[in-house]
Amino acid sequence: MQPVLSIAGLGKTYKSGHEALSGVDLTIDKGEIFALLGPNGAGKTTLISIVCGIVTPSAGTVTVAGHDHVQGYRAARSLIGLVPQELHTDAFEKVIATVSFSRGLFGKPRDPAFIEQLLRDLSLWDKRDAKILELSGGMKRRVMIAKALSHEPEILFLDEPTAGVDVELRRDMWAMVRSLRDRGVTIILTTHYIEEAEEMADRVGVISKGRLILVEEKHALIKKLGRKTLTLNLAEPLAAVPGELAEWRLELAGEGHELVYEFDSQAEATGVPSLLRRMSDIGIAFKDLHTKQSSLEDIFVGLVHDTKAEQPA
Repeated sequence: MQPVLSIAGLGKTYKSGHEALSGVDLTIDKGEIFALLGPNGAGKTTLISIVCGIVTPSAGTVTVAGHDHVQGYRAARSLIGLVPQELHTDAFEKVIATVSFSRGLFGKPRDPAFIEQLLRDLSLWDKRDAKILELSGGMKRRVMIAKALSHEPEILFLDEPTAGVDVELRRDMWAMVRSLRDRGVTIILTTHYIEEAEEMADRVGVISKGRLILVEEKHALIKKLGRKTLTLNLAEPLAAVPGELAEWRLELAGEGHELVYEFDSQAEATGVPSLLRRMSDIGIAFKDLHTKQSSLEDIFVGLVHDTKAEQPA
């Protein structure tokens, strides 16, 4: 099956010499939820802006459902909906008017029934005759989403969609995203909220310093790169880690009441049984133990840290 979005060798260098993107290759399938993670300035918004035709790339190609995004700009752009980070809309326009106008911009015929259902889905129908300036920040965000969906795009970009919104709206948006995916819409979101990617995404991409350093199916990523942490609650506190346990590189925590051991859960020999035997041999008892799998956030922080460390000084 042909990917709905194909990016090859994409780069962007500004006149100042700043390289915002370098050699980005990415394909995304129809109906996929793809989360692009990265710190501020990593290149997330630049990548989205290029695909949406807002920024001109310095190198590379973008193909949207078979349409080149330069030569077939009109066809490619009509398939894309964008919810930008910043809230840009006419403050004095009514909700229903601005959403209907956005649909017309893409040459779509008037469809009052579709617009009504869209506003109802986003809990905006009761606000349809309100002016944008009268709305809360969360409601304005919903209007931006409605505008992006007004022309029934096949791909929806959400650039930091829940930045600064309340928990209720975030939950509503997650439900909406799943509903759109069920209808075949491809969702590409950038986010600072790791739990957002962990909750919703099928695949995760990590971008740092303008380079896409990893693209992986979410569960496979956690399984492949995730480590486990074993915490032992000691019967008696220790002042320091005994020398006899040095090979396990343990950390002392909880004011001496906990021994913490990090290990690769995929390794043939995790070191856990031998650690417990050695502790018994030297008379260190524990009352309880528990393990924790590394989260996507742990992996993300580690990847970005490693990339920064590789940058030349």
